[in-house]
Amino acid sequence: MATRNQNVAAAPQLQQNRAIGGGVHVLGKQKVAMAGRPDAKNRRALGDIGNVVNVRAAEGKPQLQEQPAHRPVTRNFGAQLLKDAQAKAKKNPGARPAVRLTRKEAPAKFVPPPPEHVIEISSDSEVSTRKQSKGSVSSVRKGSRKEVINTLTSVLTARSKVAAGIIDKPLEVDIDKLDGDNQLAVVDYIEDIYNFYKVAENECRPCDYIESQVEINSKMRAILADWIIEVHQKFDLMPETLYLTMYIIDQFLSMQPVLRRELQLVGVSALLISCKYEEIWAPEVNDFILISDSAYTREQILSMEKGILNRLQWNLTVPTAYVFLVRFAKAASSSDLKNDKEMENTSFFFAELAMMQYQLVQFKPSIVAASSVYAARLTLKRTPLWTDTLAYHTGFTESQLMDCAKILVTAHATAPESKLRVVYKKYSNEKLGEVSLRPPALEFCK
Repeated sequence: MATRNQNVAAAPQLQQNRAIGGGVHVLGKQKVAMAGRPDAKNRRALGDIGNVVNVRAAEGKPQLQEQPAHRPVTRNFGAQLLKDAQAKAKKNPGARPAVRLTRKEAPAKFVPPPPEHVIEISSDSEVSTRKQSKGSVSSVRKGSRKEVINTLTSVLTARSKVAAGIIDKPLEVDIDKLDGDNQLAVVDYIEDIYNFYKVAENECRPCDYIESQVEINSKMRAILADWIIEVHQKFDLMPETLYLTMYIIDQFLSMQPVLRRELQLVGVSALLISCKYEEIWAPEVNDFILISDSAYTREQILSMEKGILNRLQWNLTVPTAYVFLVRFAKAASSSDLKNDKEMENTSFFFAELAMMQYQLVQFKPSIVAASSVYAARLTLKRTPLWTDTLAYHTGFTESQLMDCAKILVTAHATAPESKLRVVYKKYSNEKLGEVSLRPPALEFCK
């Protein structure tokens, strides 16, 4: 309490010392006591920030003009600088002032600096001429985008081919010419992607499994495939879903014996897996229960789904016939110098007929896709049947597709009288060009 009262009593004297001495915080004996402390230097440093003039004088440093506590030193210092600059400007009128003058002391008339750049304004005719020339250049670049841009992949591929002695002949028709500005078409890498597909299709291929299945034959598989295509059409699913479903069924039957009563369950579960993999909005399990006439419960479908995925080791990223068919159908349409929708629909018609043929399970997806295009050209009587563009992009000659194409043409000929007519009815629709109603090319099978 004594110390507190002493500080209160000393408060007026402290205010007086601050006003006179420039901010000295110690009094009498307290000043001497603090000078002996080890942190006295730090306190003086903090005092410098508060404009303590007496401490700086004690250390032999130059003193600043003492200022009242209520007026900051920065204001007076700025005013002093301005005053010195004005005095210097009066002595040397031609010299440039070092300090910017205030608004009241600024010159009345502003003299703009000389222009550094002269801007020429063109006439309307010159502007239109430049736009036309620029448009012609952009059109040239747009048409030859693939020739102007050289990616690292294309350069390395070209060097490797030259080192190996392989020289590619320039194609007469560039099937990717119209997709030069479409980034999703990945024109610069599309050849490398399909080269990878050609290598990947050799892995995880179904084998001849009918002999190892005790209760299942090729006819039962054809019935299942016909039902899967019908369900796929009713649900209006993506085409990738259908091709992946048939791959899962054949691959699982190649690894696991299945009872006859569980064959449809395998098909339902495979379709459910494909929908989850390919579709944005996949049908629910209850939808598959209803479409199969409640033949299986929810628990049975989910249990089979788990069993299929474990047996396939969750490997669903495989090139199906669809990815090859899209590319080959594009090459077939481009060879005719037009977007041939009829050719595309006929190729997909034969590709779906191929799903129901057990003889084609062991064929590679690329061969099935190329044979579908070849059978479509036979049916539509296109000449030549196999162009250099198709041979280049498919990698197959006409003789390599004969066996598979004959099976497809025969399936087309027997489709109207067959009990399994889902594909035939599907492509007899006007929306798909009624391509299944075209007469089959039976002369090819002789």
